[in-house]
Amino acid sequence: MDAKTTHARLHEVTVVDVREDEEWAAGHIAGAVHIPLGQLEARLGELDPTQPLVTTCRGGKRSAQAHALLTAAGKQVDDLEGGMQAWKQAGLPITTPDGRPGTVA
Repeated sequence: MDAKTTHARLHEVTVVDVREDEEWAAGHIAGAVHIPLGQLEARLGELDPTQPLVTTCRGGKRSAQAHALLTAAGKQVDDLEGGMQAWKQAGLPITTPDGRPGTVA
């Protein structure tokens, strides 16, 4: 799913950001759930089973892996094409954990 479509659907999907802690702290999509890729399988129970998911990372490699894992677990999931780099390129908002404007690390 492209960045603008994901942004338009934020009210109906859960964005799952699979980047590492430092990347998340630098900036993320407001309302996203942060679960680093290495923890995703163990933390599947934290995701609402009825909510469609959109995976993201910096550029797309890790989120593609997360997409495969979540699909295999029976989740309804899309992948944010181009990841946070595409989100930033589209001029969409990025925030830090304390609510300040963020960046893509």
